[in-house]
Amino acid sequence: MHARFSIAIDPSCNLVTIVMNGLPLPGDVSDFSAARRKALALLRCVPGQQITLADLRALRTLPRETVDAFAAMLTDTRSRSRRLAFVVAPSLVRNQLIRALAGINARCFIDPVEAKTWLLEDNEAAREPVSRHRSAPDEASLPRAVG
Repeated sequence: MHARFSIAIDPSCNLVTIVMNGLPLPGDVSDFSAARRKALALLRCVPGQQITLADLRALRTLPRETVDAFAAMLTDTRSRSRRLAFVVAPSLVRNQLIRALAGINARCFIDPVEAKTWLLEDNEAAREPVSRHRSAPDEASLPRAVG
């Protein structure tokens, strides 16, 4: 299964909302990046001032090449978001994402409402590193299913 994605924008608050699922391969990242660039062009803000909410809860474990492609896209200063909030299920995908987010003003969340709230607030506490956010527990701290 390849990746599927949707991109919606809210120009009133410069918000880009992304939902992605499946198993993205490096070619899918290129398609996604092109669609994202088109969506960003519809916003009223200058490039780099948008905020992004990405729901990745339905993504499957990513091949290393795909992680690298996403990392390159996220660090591209021409389209980097001012703030990024990722809604992820506690999984290997979350850990892969954290590695790809090094040095970016981004956080991982479990709750989409909390993610959007963080995006829309503008305070110093929002600048904490991604790995320290209370809404994204480490795998070891999560309850395990038995059976």
